[in-house]
Amino acid sequence: MNFLHSLNELLTTIYLSPIFVISVTSFAVVLLVVLLLVNFFAYQAIRRFLFIKTFYQRNRLALMNNAPGISIITGAYNESATIIDNVHSLLSINYHKFELIVVNDGSKDDTLEKLINEFHLDPIVFEYDTVIKSKPIKKIYKSRNLAFRNLVVIDKINGGGKADAINAGLNLSKHNYFLNIDVDCILDFNTLLIMMEVILNEKHRCIGVGATLRMSNASFVSRGTIEKVGVPRKLFVRFQELEYIRSFVLGKMAWSHLNALPNISGGLGLFDKEIVLNIGGYSHDSLGEDMDLLFRMVNYMLETKQKYVVRSIPQTLCWTEGPESLKDLVRQRIRWSRGLIQILKQNRRVFFNPRYGKMGWIIYPYNVFFEFLSPFVEFIGYFLLLFFFIFNKTIFFGLLMVAFTVVSFYIALSFISVLLDRKIAIYYKTTSSAIGIAFMAFLEPILYHPIIVYCALRGTLDELTGKKKSWGEMKRKGFNQTK
Repeated sequence: MNFLHSLNELLTTIYLSPIFVISVTSFAVVLLVVLLLVNFFAYQAIRRFLFIKTFYQRNRLALMNNAPGISIITGAYNESATIIDNVHSLLSINYHKFELIVVNDGSKDDTLEKLINEFHLDPIVFEYDTVIKSKPIKKIYKSRNLAFRNLVVIDKINGGGKADAINAGLNLSKHNYFLNIDVDCILDFNTLLIMMEVILNEKHRCIGVGATLRMSNASFVSRGTIEKVGVPRKLFVRFQELEYIRSFVLGKMAWSHLNALPNISGGLGLFDKEIVLNIGGYSHDSLGEDMDLLFRMVNYMLETKQKYVVRSIPQTLCWTEGPESLKDLVRQRIRWSRGLIQILKQNRRVFFNPRYGKMGWIIYPYNVFFEFLSPFVEFIGYFLLLFFFIFNKTIFFGLLMVAFTVVSFYIALSFISVLLDRKIAIYYKTTSSAIGIAFMAFLEPILYHPIIVYCALRGTLDELTGKKKSWGEMKRKGFNQTK
């Protein structure tokens, strides 16, 4: 009791000190200003996207013989549940000049056997240059059925992560652009046309394009095509749906507007292959290989003094299977947290470095203060709320008002993001379904966000203590099939 009494006096003194009051107030004000700016820039970017969309020449691009070719590369490790639907989806995409490279990364299940049987594959002799190192390739397959002539399947020794599989695919790819996609994803029919049109309409060299992702868990798929977009029923998946909409429609579109996009999701990203090869491909050591890739691409362009842009598209072009269990969700987010720390350590030279422009003054600082440090501030806030609730109700209600203001702002942003998402395209059958997703924002601070904070702190601890790196494996449920 003496210890708790002393701790109460110490924390009360700190709370009432001018330094603490100024620090907390400044942090809250800066956070709210940043969120307001994000909302403003995102709105401007979406408004521009919708305006330009009216002038799209998508049909003409689909028929152009000289349109840039695209290599779609996806790695597969124990993906038996979804591999056939996914490959059918990718092969049926609306673009006349593409190849699909599926890299079987040492699967222990029947992923390869399913591919061989479904797509009539035979082993072939294939000459290629090893520009980027990867684990040895055992066999390369092509289909004897002309309907699947765009498909190449690589069977290789497991490389311990997605990066090695994509690097192997890059060595065999023949086009100047490549699409990196997770194997559990289903794409919109016009994905390549929409993304390539963004690249072709940019004044400066566009080195990467991303797009909005959302959950496929409750959607219905027929032969690799989304027949019906369902509203997630599982609690954790509903939270992820809201989180993705808010992140992509508001966050990424704001950074895209400023040409300061911090990362392109590994679920769907179109990249300039030449730049990726120049930086040595994907890093084998990073747990956040997708963010790491974009950081290195941007740094390369800045160091070689080349003008560039990186863009994001607000329209949903990709549906991915999100973790349904707490165990899978925690494993995924811990890995993301560790990946962020690794990237910040490796790129610390850019921090407020004028040579790196927006990377040094916007992208890196934002990730330090609002992605890396924010969970620690929130954890301290949780602790202080609990402590003063027990020992000092006056201070507790003061802190509660600050927390209430910030949380209310986040809830408002969640509703705005859902409304903007519905303005871009209508994915849910009813308005009430969209409102139902938005209302998850009221439960998020209580049931979901503390889990994300825990994962961030656990990831930091694991990285600092040198725990063995692990990409983990999420158990796939597979897609709901239409009848």
